[in-house]
Amino acid sequence: MSIGSVIGALVIGLVLGVLGKLVAPGKQGIPIWLTIVVGIVAAFLGTFVARIFGVVDTPGIDWIELLVQIALAAVGVTLAAGIYGKQAH
Repeated sequence: MSIGSVIGALVIGLVLGVLGKLVAPGKQGIPIWLTIVVGIVAAFLGTFVARIFGVVDTPGIDWIELLVQIALAAVGVTLAAGIYGKQAH
């Protein structure tokens, strides 16, 4: 794995995590590192789910895959906020 791959994964994780936080209801009091981790996991899972349903082979930006990733990031951020909030108190 090259340094470009790692940086790319971090950037995509950050973007998806932040989009997930925007879509998720309520306030999520989780640190940025956890937002990035949730975003990275959502990116991998979203791509996996999209490939299962065969929606990845479209030209250009695959909007369906992106929407699946954002939805999974929103669910992940909500779960992480619930778990992290309980551990912080």
